[in-house]
Amino acid sequence: MRPYLLPSLGLLFFLGPAAGDVEFYRPIIPSLGSSSNISSAGNSSSRGDSFNSSSSGILQPGGGPGSGYQPFSNFTGSVDDHGTCQCSVHLPDTTFPVERVEQLEFTAHYLSEKFQTELSKVKEYTQLISIYEKKLLNLTVRIEIIEKDSISYTELDFELIKIEVKEMEKLINQLKESFVGSSEIVDQLEAEIWNLTVLVQKLETLDKNNVLAIRREIAALKSKLKECEASKEENAPAVPPPSPGSCAHGGVVNISKPSVVQLNWEGFSYIYGAWGRDYSPQHPEKGLYWVAPLNTDGRLLEYYRLYNTLDDLLLYKNTQQNRIAYGQGSGIAVYNNSMYINWYNTREIAKVNLTTSTVSVKRLLPGAAYNNRFSYANVGWQDMDFAVDENGLWVIYSTEASTGNIVISKLNDTTLEVLNTWQTSQYKPSVSNAFMVCGVLYATRTLSTRAEEIFYYYDTNTEEEGRLGIKMPKVQEKVQSINYHPFDQKLFVYNDGYLLNYDVIFQ
Repeated sequence: MRPYLLPSLGLLFFLGPAAGDVEFYRPIIPSLGSSSNISSAGNSSSRGDSFNSSSSGILQPGGGPGSGYQPFSNFTGSVDDHGTCQCSVHLPDTTFPVERVEQLEFTAHYLSEKFQTELSKVKEYTQLISIYEKKLLNLTVRIEIIEKDSISYTELDFELIKIEVKEMEKLINQLKESFVGSSEIVDQLEAEIWNLTVLVQKLETLDKNNVLAIRREIAALKSKLKECEASKEENAPAVPPPSPGSCAHGGVVNISKPSVVQLNWEGFSYIYGAWGRDYSPQHPEKGLYWVAPLNTDGRLLEYYRLYNTLDDLLLYKNTQQNRIAYGQGSGIAVYNNSMYINWYNTREIAKVNLTTSTVSVKRLLPGAAYNNRFSYANVGWQDMDFAVDENGLWVIYSTEASTGNIVISKLNDTTLEVLNTWQTSQYKPSVSNAFMVCGVLYATRTLSTRAEEIFYYYDTNTEEEGRLGIKMPKVQEKVQSINYHPFDQKLFVYNDGYLLNYDVIFQ
Protein backbone atom coordinates (compact mmCIF):
# COMPACT_ATOMS: atom_id res chain seq x y z
CA MET A 1 0.00 0.00 0.00
CA ARG A 2 1.30 3.46 -0.88
CA PRO A 3 2.26 5.95 1.84
CA TYR A 4 -0.52 8.45 0.98
CA LEU A 5 -3.30 5.94 1.47
CA LEU A 6 -3.18 5.76 5.28
CA PRO A 7 -3.45 9.53 5.81
CA SER A 8 -6.42 9.57 3.44
CA LEU A 9 -8.18 6.85 5.42
CA GLY A 10 -7.38 8.61 8.73
CA LEU A 11 -8.98 11.81 7.36
CA LEU A 12 -12.09 9.75 6.60
CA PHE A 13 -12.28 8.56 10.23
CA PHE A 14 -12.06 12.12 11.61
CA LEU A 15 -14.51 13.67 9.14
CA GLY A 16 -17.05 10.96 9.79
CA PRO A 17 -17.79 11.81 13.45
CA ALA A 18 -17.59 15.54 12.78
CA ALA A 19 -20.41 15.27 10.30
CA GLY A 20 -22.37 12.76 12.43
CA ASP A 21 -22.00 9.98 9.89
CA VAL A 22 -20.23 7.13 11.75
CA GLU A 23 -19.61 5.99 15.30
CA PHE A 24 -17.15 3.02 14.84
CA TYR A 25 -14.93 1.80 12.05
CA ARG A 26 -12.96 -1.29 11.06
CA PRO A 27 -10.16 -1.56 8.50
CA ILE A 28 -11.01 -1.85 4.86
CA ILE A 29 -10.34 -5.43 3.62
CA PRO A 30 -10.73 -5.60 -0.11
CA SER A 31 -11.65 -8.89 -1.71
CA LEU A 32 -10.26 -10.30 -4.97
CA GLY A 33 -13.31 -12.43 -5.79
CA SER A 34 -11.65 -15.48 -4.26
CA SER A 35 -9.93 -16.26 -1.00
CA SER A 36 -6.83 -14.39 -2.14
CA ASN A 37 -5.88 -11.25 -0.04
CA ILE A 38 -3.90 -8.15 -0.90
CA SER A 39 -1.28 -7.11 1.62
CA SER A 40 -0.19 -3.59 2.28
CA ALA A 41 3.39 -4.61 1.44
CA GLY A 42 2.40 -6.01 -1.92
CA ASN A 43 2.50 -9.73 -0.86
CA SER A 44 -0.47 -10.81 -2.89
CA SER A 45 -0.93 -14.24 -4.40
CA SER A 46 -1.79 -12.72 -7.75
CA ARG A 47 -0.89 -9.39 -9.33
CA GLY A 48 -2.87 -7.15 -11.58
CA ASP A 49 -6.23 -8.37 -10.23
CA SER A 50 -8.91 -5.75 -9.54
CA PHE A 51 -11.66 -5.47 -6.91
CA ASN A 52 -14.71 -3.28 -6.37
CA SER A 53 -16.87 -1.96 -3.50
CA SER A 54 -19.33 -4.84 -3.56
CA SER A 55 -16.81 -7.16 -1.88
CA SER A 56 -15.20 -4.53 0.36
CA GLY A 57 -16.12 -3.79 3.98
CA ILE A 58 -16.51 -0.26 5.41
CA LEU A 59 -18.65 0.12 8.53
CA GLN A 60 -21.61 2.43 8.06
CA PRO A 61 -22.91 4.75 10.81
CA GLY A 62 -24.44 2.86 13.73
CA GLY A 63 -22.10 -0.06 13.34
CA GLY A 64 -20.09 -1.43 16.25
CA PRO A 65 -17.48 -4.01 16.89
CA GLY A 66 -19.99 -6.82 16.50
CA SER A 67 -21.82 -5.54 13.43
CA GLY A 68 -21.26 -6.74 9.88
CA TYR A 69 -19.58 -4.91 7.08
CA GLN A 70 -21.73 -2.42 5.14
CA PRO A 71 -20.59 -0.69 1.96
CA PHE A 72 -19.92 3.07 2.64
CA SER A 73 -19.78 4.25 -1.01
CA ASN A 74 -18.80 3.02 -4.41
CA PHE A 75 -15.11 2.99 -5.08
CA THR A 76 -12.67 1.21 -7.40
CA GLY A 77 -9.36 -0.39 -6.61
CA SER A 78 -6.55 -2.29 -8.30
CA VAL A 79 -3.12 -3.83 -7.66
CA ASP A 80 -0.29 -2.71 -9.84
CA ASP A 81 2.63 -4.80 -11.16
CA HIS A 82 4.54 -4.22 -7.98
CA GLY A 83 1.74 -5.55 -5.77
CA THR A 84 0.70 -2.13 -4.41
CA CYS A 85 -3.03 -1.54 -3.67
CA GLN A 86 -4.52 1.57 -5.26
CA CYS A 87 -8.02 2.84 -4.55
CA SER A 88 -10.05 6.07 -4.55
CA VAL A 89 -12.82 7.13 -2.18
CA HIS A 90 -15.39 9.90 -2.90
CA LEU A 91 -16.41 11.73 0.34
CA PRO A 92 -19.52 13.97 0.51
CA ASP A 93 -19.22 17.74 1.25
CA THR A 94 -20.12 18.03 4.94
CA THR A 95 -19.04 21.69 5.80
CA PHE A 96 -20.97 22.89 8.95
CA PRO A 97 -22.89 26.27 8.49
CA VAL A 98 -21.63 28.01 11.66
CA GLU A 99 -22.48 31.63 10.60
CA ARG A 100 -26.08 30.75 9.74
CA VAL A 101 -26.54 29.02 13.09
CA GLU A 102 -25.21 32.12 14.95
CA GLN A 103 -27.55 34.38 13.01
CA LEU A 104 -30.43 32.06 13.82
CA GLU A 105 -29.56 32.19 17.56
CA PHE A 106 -29.38 36.03 17.54
CA THR A 107 -32.74 36.31 15.77
CA ALA A 108 -34.33 33.88 18.23
CA HIS A 109 -32.98 35.91 21.21
CA TYR A 110 -34.27 39.22 19.78
CA LEU A 111 -37.73 37.77 19.14
CA SER A 112 -37.83 36.39 22.67
CA GLU A 113 -37.05 39.78 24.24
CA LYS A 114 -39.61 41.57 22.07
CA PHE A 115 -42.22 39.01 22.99
CA GLN A 116 -41.54 39.55 26.71
CA THR A 117 -41.89 43.34 26.28
CA GLU A 118 -45.20 43.06 24.46
CA LEU A 119 -46.40 40.56 27.03
CA SER A 120 -45.67 43.02 29.88
CA LYS A 121 -47.60 45.74 28.00
CA VAL A 122 -50.57 43.45 27.61
CA LYS A 123 -50.50 42.76 31.37
CA GLU A 124 -50.39 46.50 32.09
CA TYR A 125 -53.27 47.24 29.73
CA THR A 126 -55.25 44.42 31.29
CA GLN A 127 -54.81 45.99 34.74
CA LEU A 128 -55.85 49.44 33.45
CA ILE A 129 -58.94 48.03 31.78
CA SER A 130 -59.85 46.28 35.02
CA ILE A 131 -59.56 49.58 36.91
CA TYR A 132 -61.71 51.41 34.35
CA GLU A 133 -64.36 48.69 34.50
CA LYS A 134 -64.58 49.12 38.29
CA LYS A 135 -64.92 52.90 37.93
CA LEU A 136 -67.62 52.51 35.34
CA LEU A 137 -69.48 50.13 37.59
CA ASN A 138 -69.26 52.56 40.49
CA LEU A 139 -70.53 55.45 38.40
CA THR A 140 -73.32 53.32 36.99
CA VAL A 141 -74.51 52.46 40.50
CA ARG A 142 -74.44 56.10 41.57
CA ILE A 143 -76.40 57.23 38.53
CA GLU A 144 -78.98 54.51 39.10
CA ILE A 145 -79.45 55.80 42.66
CA ILE A 146 -79.94 59.34 41.31
CA GLU A 147 -82.51 58.09 38.80
CA LYS A 148 -84.53 56.22 41.40
CA ASP A 149 -84.33 58.80 44.21
CA SER A 150 -86.82 61.65 44.29
CA ILE A 151 -84.41 63.99 46.12
CA SER A 152 -83.09 66.92 44.04
CA TYR A 153 -79.35 66.71 43.91
CA THR A 154 -77.21 69.80 44.08
CA GLU A 155 -74.94 71.10 41.38
CA LEU A 156 -71.95 69.84 43.32
CA ASP A 157 -73.12 66.23 42.90
CA PHE A 158 -73.34 66.67 39.14
CA GLU A 159 -70.03 68.48 38.94
CA LEU A 160 -68.22 65.72 40.84
CA ILE A 161 -69.57 63.10 38.46
CA LYS A 162 -68.64 65.27 35.48
CA ILE A 163 -65.08 65.60 36.74
CA GLU A 164 -64.74 61.85 37.16
CA VAL A 165 -66.14 61.20 33.69
CA LYS A 166 -63.73 63.73 32.16
CA GLU A 167 -60.80 62.08 33.92
CA MET A 168 -61.87 58.72 32.51
CA GLU A 169 -62.19 60.23 29.02
CA LYS A 170 -58.66 61.55 29.30
CA LEU A 171 -57.32 58.20 30.45
CA ILE A 172 -59.12 56.27 27.73
CA ASN A 173 -57.65 58.61 25.08
CA GLN A 174 -54.17 57.98 26.47
CA LEU A 175 -54.82 54.26 26.42
CA LYS A 176 -55.96 54.39 22.79
CA GLU A 177 -52.78 56.18 21.77
CA SER A 178 -50.46 53.68 23.46
CA PHE A 179 -52.42 50.48 22.89
CA VAL A 180 -50.99 48.09 20.27
CA GLY A 181 -53.16 45.36 18.83
CA SER A 182 -56.90 44.81 18.98
CA SER A 183 -58.70 47.84 20.45
CA GLU A 184 -62.16 46.34 20.70
CA ILE A 185 -62.25 46.51 24.51
CA VAL A 186 -60.91 50.07 24.51
CA ASP A 187 -63.55 51.16 21.98
CA GLN A 188 -66.24 49.57 24.12
CA LEU A 189 -65.02 51.46 27.22
CA GLU A 190 -64.98 54.71 25.26
CA ALA A 191 -68.58 54.18 24.13
CA GLU A 192 -69.72 53.50 27.71
CA ILE A 193 -67.99 56.66 28.97
CA TRP A 194 -69.72 58.70 26.26
CA ASN A 195 -73.08 57.24 27.27
CA LEU A 196 -72.38 58.25 30.87
CA THR A 197 -71.59 61.82 29.80
CA VAL A 198 -74.88 62.12 27.91
CA LEU A 199 -76.79 60.60 30.82
CA VAL A 200 -75.34 63.04 33.37
CA GLN A 201 -76.25 65.97 31.13
CA LYS A 202 -79.81 64.71 30.83
CA LEU A 203 -80.12 64.20 34.60
CA GLU A 204 -78.89 67.73 35.18
CA THR A 205 -81.59 69.13 32.90
CA LEU A 206 -84.26 67.01 34.63
CA ASP A 207 -83.69 68.57 38.07
CA LYS A 208 -87.25 68.26 39.42
CA ASN A 209 -87.37 71.32 41.62
CA ASN A 210 -85.35 73.56 39.25
CA VAL A 211 -82.91 74.18 42.10
CA LEU A 212 -79.91 74.43 39.81
CA ALA A 213 -81.61 76.84 37.44
CA ILE A 214 -82.69 79.09 40.34
CA ARG A 215 -79.21 79.06 41.84
CA ARG A 216 -77.66 80.04 38.53
CA GLU A 217 -80.12 82.88 38.11
CA ILE A 218 -79.31 84.11 41.62
CA ALA A 219 -75.58 83.98 40.84
CA ALA A 220 -76.13 85.97 37.62
CA LEU A 221 -78.15 88.59 39.52
CA LYS A 222 -75.44 88.89 42.17
CA SER A 223 -72.85 89.42 39.47
CA LYS A 224 -74.95 92.17 37.89
CA LEU A 225 -75.39 93.85 41.28
CA LYS A 226 -71.63 93.84 41.84
CA GLU A 227 -71.05 95.37 38.42
CA CYS A 228 -73.64 98.02 39.19
CA GLU A 229 -72.01 98.86 42.53
CA ALA A 230 -68.57 99.05 40.91
CA SER A 231 -69.92 101.35 38.20
CA LYS A 232 -71.53 103.52 40.85
CA GLU A 233 -68.25 103.88 42.72
CA GLU A 234 -66.40 104.77 39.51
CA ASN A 235 -68.96 107.43 38.59
CA ALA A 236 -69.19 108.85 42.11
CA PRO A 237 -67.88 112.40 42.41
CA ALA A 238 -64.30 112.44 43.65
CA VAL A 239 -63.51 114.05 46.99
CA PRO A 240 -61.82 117.37 46.22
CA PRO A 241 -58.13 117.25 47.13
CA PRO A 242 -56.87 119.48 49.92
CA SER A 243 -55.29 122.72 48.92
CA PRO A 244 -51.59 122.48 48.04
CA GLY A 245 -49.38 122.38 51.10
CA SER A 246 -52.35 121.78 53.42
CA CYS A 247 -52.77 118.93 55.92
CA ALA A 248 -56.54 119.29 56.20
CA HIS A 249 -57.19 115.65 55.32
CA GLY A 250 -57.29 112.24 56.96
CA GLY A 251 -54.06 110.90 55.49
CA VAL A 252 -53.07 108.94 52.39
CA VAL A 253 -55.71 106.39 51.30
CA ASN A 254 -54.56 105.62 47.75
CA ILE A 255 -52.22 106.53 44.92
CA SER A 256 -52.68 106.65 41.17
CA LYS A 257 -51.03 104.48 38.55
CA PRO A 258 -47.48 105.58 37.72
CA SER A 259 -46.72 108.09 35.02
CA VAL A 260 -43.41 107.29 33.32
CA VAL A 261 -41.59 110.56 32.73
CA GLN A 262 -38.44 109.17 31.06
CA LEU A 263 -35.21 107.27 31.59
CA ASN A 264 -32.56 109.12 33.60
CA TRP A 265 -30.12 111.23 31.57
CA GLU A 266 -27.15 108.89 32.22
CA GLY A 267 -28.82 105.83 30.66
CA PHE A 268 -29.81 102.23 31.42
CA SER A 269 -26.69 101.37 33.43
CA TYR A 270 -27.44 103.95 36.13
CA ILE A 271 -30.19 102.11 37.97
CA TYR A 272 -29.53 103.76 41.36
CA GLY A 273 -30.39 107.36 42.18
CA ALA A 274 -33.17 109.79 43.04
CA TRP A 275 -35.20 112.58 41.52
CA GLY A 276 -37.83 115.13 42.48
CA ARG A 277 -38.79 118.76 42.65
CA ASP A 278 -37.52 121.42 45.01
CA TYR A 279 -40.11 122.58 47.54
CA SER A 280 -39.93 126.05 48.99
CA PRO A 281 -42.72 127.16 51.37
CA GLN A 282 -42.23 130.77 50.21
CA HIS A 283 -42.49 129.92 46.47
CA PRO A 284 -43.98 126.41 46.24
CA GLU A 285 -44.92 126.67 42.55
CA LYS A 286 -41.42 127.65 41.34
CA GLY A 287 -39.33 124.69 42.39
CA LEU A 288 -36.58 123.26 40.19
CA TYR A 289 -36.66 119.69 38.95
CA TRP A 290 -33.57 117.67 39.83
CA VAL A 291 -32.20 114.27 38.75
CA ALA A 292 -29.32 112.63 40.61
CA PRO A 293 -28.25 109.19 39.32
CA LEU A 294 -25.53 107.50 41.37
CA ASN A 295 -22.46 106.00 39.79
CA THR A 296 -22.82 102.43 38.58
CA ASP A 297 -21.46 101.16 41.93
CA GLY A 298 -24.78 102.29 43.49
CA ARG A 299 -22.95 104.26 46.18
CA LEU A 300 -21.24 107.47 45.05
CA LEU A 301 -23.24 110.57 44.12
CA GLU A 302 -21.00 112.55 41.77
CA TYR A 303 -23.17 114.41 39.23
CA TYR A 304 -26.69 115.85 39.29
CA ARG A 305 -28.73 118.01 36.91
CA LEU A 306 -31.22 120.81 37.46
CA TYR A 307 -34.11 121.84 35.17
CA ASN A 308 -36.31 124.92 35.43
CA THR A 309 -39.45 123.13 34.17
CA LEU A 310 -40.68 119.65 33.43
CA ASP A 311 -40.59 120.42 29.72
CA ASP A 312 -36.89 121.23 30.01
CA LEU A 313 -36.34 117.88 31.68
CA LEU A 314 -38.25 116.03 28.96
CA LEU A 315 -36.45 117.83 26.14
CA TYR A 316 -33.00 117.89 27.78
CA LYS A 317 -32.72 121.67 27.37
CA ASN A 318 -31.73 124.51 29.71
CA THR A 319 -29.80 121.95 31.74
CA GLN A 320 -27.51 122.82 34.63
CA GLN A 321 -25.12 119.98 35.51
CA ASN A 322 -23.10 120.12 38.73
CA ARG A 323 -20.47 117.84 40.23
CA ILE A 324 -19.95 116.83 43.83
CA ALA A 325 -17.69 113.96 44.86
CA TYR A 326 -18.84 113.30 48.42
CA GLY A 327 -22.48 112.16 48.31
CA GLN A 328 -23.35 108.58 49.36
CA GLY A 329 -26.54 106.63 48.61
CA SER A 330 -29.84 107.60 47.04
CA GLY A 331 -31.52 108.99 50.16
CA ILE A 332 -31.33 112.50 48.65
CA ALA A 333 -33.85 115.32 49.12
CA VAL A 334 -34.03 118.93 47.94
CA TYR A 335 -35.68 121.60 50.11
CA ASN A 336 -35.64 125.37 49.73
CA ASN A 337 -32.88 125.42 47.05
CA SER A 338 -30.57 123.08 48.98
CA MET A 339 -29.72 119.42 48.49
CA TYR A 340 -29.33 117.20 51.56
CA ILE A 341 -27.03 114.18 51.41
CA ASN A 342 -25.17 111.63 53.51
CA TRP A 343 -21.46 112.53 53.45
CA TYR A 344 -19.42 109.76 51.85
CA ASN A 345 -18.12 107.05 54.23
CA THR A 346 -19.30 108.83 57.43
CA ARG A 347 -22.38 109.30 59.63
CA GLU A 348 -22.35 112.99 58.77
CA ILE A 349 -25.09 114.78 56.88
CA ALA A 350 -24.48 117.75 54.58
CA LYS A 351 -26.35 120.65 52.99
CA VAL A 352 -25.35 121.62 49.44
CA ASN A 353 -26.33 125.00 48.01
CA LEU A 354 -27.78 124.41 44.53
CA THR A 355 -26.88 127.86 43.27
CA THR A 356 -23.16 127.57 44.01
CA SER A 357 -22.93 123.74 44.28
CA THR A 358 -20.92 124.13 47.48
CA VAL A 359 -21.36 122.63 50.94
CA SER A 360 -23.07 125.07 53.30
CA VAL A 361 -23.30 122.93 56.43
CA LYS A 362 -22.00 119.54 57.54
CA ARG A 363 -23.00 117.94 60.83
CA LEU A 364 -22.77 114.57 62.61
CA LEU A 365 -26.10 112.74 62.96
CA PRO A 366 -25.92 111.38 66.52
CA GLY A 367 -25.95 107.58 66.81
CA ALA A 368 -26.84 107.02 63.15
CA ALA A 369 -25.76 103.73 61.60
CA TYR A 370 -23.93 104.18 58.31
CA ASN A 371 -22.00 102.44 55.50
CA ASN A 372 -24.74 99.99 54.65
CA ARG A 373 -25.39 98.89 58.24
CA PHE A 374 -29.19 99.30 58.15
CA SER A 375 -30.11 100.21 54.58
CA TYR A 376 -33.44 99.49 52.93
CA ALA A 377 -34.24 96.08 51.44
CA ASN A 378 -32.87 95.65 47.89
CA VAL A 379 -31.12 99.06 48.03
CA GLY A 380 -27.63 99.56 49.43
CA TRP A 381 -25.96 102.60 51.02
CA GLN A 382 -29.23 104.27 52.01
CA ASP A 383 -28.69 104.25 55.77
CA MET A 384 -29.84 107.90 55.90
CA ASP A 385 -32.90 108.85 53.87
CA PHE A 386 -33.93 112.52 53.75
CA ALA A 387 -37.60 113.44 53.30
CA VAL A 388 -39.57 116.64 52.74
CA ASP A 389 -43.24 117.33 53.55
CA GLU A 390 -45.57 120.17 54.50
CA ASN A 391 -43.79 120.50 57.88
CA GLY A 392 -40.23 120.74 56.59
CA LEU A 393 -37.11 118.53 56.50
CA TRP A 394 -36.83 115.02 57.98
CA VAL A 395 -34.26 112.24 58.09
CA ILE A 396 -35.14 108.53 58.32
CA TYR A 397 -32.43 106.22 59.67
CA SER A 398 -31.56 103.56 62.26
CA THR A 399 -29.22 103.30 65.23
CA GLU A 400 -27.52 100.49 67.07
CA ALA A 401 -29.63 101.40 70.10
CA SER A 402 -32.82 100.92 68.06
CA THR A 403 -31.50 97.50 66.88
CA GLY A 404 -32.22 98.44 63.27
CA ASN A 405 -35.74 99.79 63.76
CA ILE A 406 -36.65 103.02 61.97
CA VAL A 407 -35.82 106.29 63.73
CA ILE A 408 -37.40 109.56 62.54
CA SER A 409 -35.79 112.91 63.27
CA LYS A 410 -37.07 116.40 62.46
CA LEU A 411 -34.19 118.64 61.30
CA ASN A 412 -33.55 122.33 61.25
CA ASP A 413 -33.04 122.86 57.53
CA THR A 414 -30.58 125.69 58.12
CA THR A 415 -28.24 124.23 60.77
CA LEU A 416 -29.08 120.45 60.40
CA GLU A 417 -29.66 120.31 64.13
CA VAL A 418 -31.98 117.53 65.33
CA LEU A 419 -35.16 119.13 66.68
CA ASN A 420 -37.07 116.00 67.72
CA THR A 421 -36.79 112.20 67.38
CA TRP A 422 -39.30 109.34 67.30
CA GLN A 423 -38.58 105.62 67.67
CA THR A 424 -40.72 103.14 65.72
CA SER A 425 -41.17 99.37 65.96
CA GLN A 426 -40.63 98.78 62.23
CA TYR A 427 -37.34 97.10 61.23
CA LYS A 428 -35.73 99.25 58.54
CA PRO A 429 -34.02 96.51 56.43
CA SER A 430 -37.44 94.89 55.89
CA VAL A 431 -38.74 98.09 54.27
CA SER A 432 -38.10 98.83 50.59
CA ASN A 433 -38.42 102.64 51.00
CA ALA A 434 -40.25 105.40 52.87
CA PHE A 435 -41.55 108.98 52.62
CA MET A 436 -43.21 111.63 54.83
CA VAL A 437 -46.58 113.36 54.39
CA CYS A 438 -47.86 115.87 56.99
CA GLY A 439 -45.61 114.42 59.69
CA VAL A 440 -46.65 110.81 58.98
CA LEU A 441 -44.10 108.23 57.88
CA TYR A 442 -45.30 105.84 55.16
CA ALA A 443 -43.19 102.73 54.49
CA THR A 444 -43.33 100.44 51.48
CA ARG A 445 -42.44 96.81 50.85
CA THR A 446 -42.05 94.70 47.73
CA LEU A 447 -44.97 92.51 46.68
CA SER A 448 -43.63 91.41 43.29
CA THR A 449 -41.46 92.62 40.42
CA ARG A 450 -44.35 94.85 39.33
CA ALA A 451 -45.90 96.04 42.60
CA GLU A 452 -45.02 97.65 45.92
CA GLU A 453 -47.32 98.14 48.89
CA ILE A 454 -47.57 101.00 51.35
CA PHE A 455 -48.01 98.76 54.36
CA TYR A 456 -46.95 100.75 57.45
CA TYR A 457 -47.38 104.22 58.89
CA TYR A 458 -46.13 106.12 61.92
CA ASP A 459 -47.78 109.41 62.90
CA THR A 460 -45.35 111.73 64.67
CA ASN A 461 -48.27 113.99 65.62
CA THR A 462 -49.99 111.30 67.72
CA GLU A 463 -47.15 108.74 68.03
CA GLU A 464 -49.50 106.11 66.67
CA GLU A 465 -48.48 103.42 64.19
CA GLY A 466 -50.42 100.88 62.18
CA ARG A 467 -50.82 98.83 59.02
CA LEU A 468 -52.05 99.81 55.58
CA GLY A 469 -52.64 97.97 52.30
CA ILE A 470 -52.20 100.51 49.48
CA LYS A 471 -50.95 98.93 46.24
CA MET A 472 -48.27 100.80 44.32
CA PRO A 473 -47.65 99.59 40.74
CA LYS A 474 -44.18 100.01 39.22
CA VAL A 475 -42.51 99.45 35.85
CA GLN A 476 -39.25 97.85 37.02
CA GLU A 477 -38.28 95.49 39.83
CA LYS A 478 -36.63 97.73 42.47
CA VAL A 479 -37.50 101.13 43.91
CA GLN A 480 -34.40 103.13 44.81
CA SER A 481 -36.00 106.28 46.25
CA ILE A 482 -39.34 108.01 46.92
CA ASN A 483 -39.69 111.78 47.37
CA TYR A 484 -42.95 113.58 48.15
CA HIS A 485 -43.73 117.11 46.93
CA PRO A 486 -46.27 118.93 49.18
CA PHE A 487 -47.45 121.45 46.58
CA ASP A 488 -47.85 119.03 43.67
CA GLN A 489 -49.05 116.29 46.06
CA LYS A 490 -47.09 113.77 44.03
CA LEU A 491 -44.58 111.04 44.70
CA PHE A 492 -41.37 111.16 42.66
CA VAL A 493 -40.00 107.62 42.36
CA TYR A 494 -36.67 106.45 40.93
CA ASN A 495 -37.39 102.91 39.64
CA ASP A 496 -34.30 101.11 38.28
CA GLY A 497 -33.24 104.18 36.32
CA TYR A 498 -36.75 105.27 35.24
CA LEU A 499 -38.35 108.48 36.55
CA LEU A 500 -41.94 107.91 37.70
CA ASN A 501 -44.49 110.06 39.49
CA TYR A 502 -47.78 109.24 41.24
CA ASP A 503 -50.72 111.34 42.37
CA VAL A 504 -51.44 111.01 46.08
CA ILE A 505 -55.09 110.56 47.07
CA PHE A 506 -56.15 111.73 50.54
CA GLN A 507 -59.08 110.83 52.73
